[in-house]
Amino acid sequence: MAQFAANLTMLFSEVAFLERFERAHKAGFKAVEYLFPYAFEAQVLADKLQQFGLEQALFNMPPGDWDAGERGLAALPGREPEFKQSVATALEYATALNCKKIHAMAGIVNPQFSREQHVDTFISNIRYAADLFATHNIELLIEPLNSRDVPHYFIAHQRQAAELIKLIARPNVKLQLDIYHAAIMDGDLTHLINDLAAVTGHIQIASVPERHEPSEGEVNYPHIFKVLDSAGYNGWIGCEYNPRNNTEAGLEWLKPYL
Repeated sequence: MAQFAANLTMLFSEVAFLERFERAHKAGFKAVEYLFPYAFEAQVLADKLQQFGLEQALFNMPPGDWDAGERGLAALPGREPEFKQSVATALEYATALNCKKIHAMAGIVNPQFSREQHVDTFISNIRYAADLFATHNIELLIEPLNSRDVPHYFIAHQRQAAELIKLIARPNVKLQLDIYHAAIMDGDLTHLINDLAAVTGHIQIASVPERHEPSEGEVNYPHIFKVLDSAGYNGWIGCEYNPRNNTEAGLEWLKPYL
């Protein structure tokens, strides 16, 4: 049965970030995710989770200079020391928040380096992080991002990510399958979900093409949820979408699943 995590970076943005935990709880969510926790002390966030009985489903490792357009470090040659520091920072927060899934953003391809250099860097960095995370029973996730929203991102296709996971050869490295990105870049979602079920560690959703509530757009999410059930997926489904209007008003789609 589908179970949903509120993405607090996008949902409940009508209020300040620390107030969104209570909003998620009142809306019926049992878990939350967000892009980055690093603007707050880990204990502050841990206290919010405990106060409202929420599980931390996921967050991202530090992405580099986000405001300057960077979208991760894992595949960037020459940035290995920064990546290793980001692993240590993410682990500190994961421990405090009892979070068992961390997403390592790959980054925008640097044209000064070849594709092969990016691949080699990515495999080496992800192995390093995965081995460290494994000692804390944490899964490391990699996620393809569509080339319309994030041009020149290192991974754009789901099956490409699955091939990289094979090359990385670490049991705690999994696919973060965002249906929004997958629908734009890959399509054939039913077969895609089933084919990649063995390597899928987290699911995220949003409408296509506008990234609003999953009750609108061209993807039939009730069908997708049934496919995920039949494929054996029993993890959290992150609601990573931009509400069309007020967050609570747009949650009617969720009520049958609570």
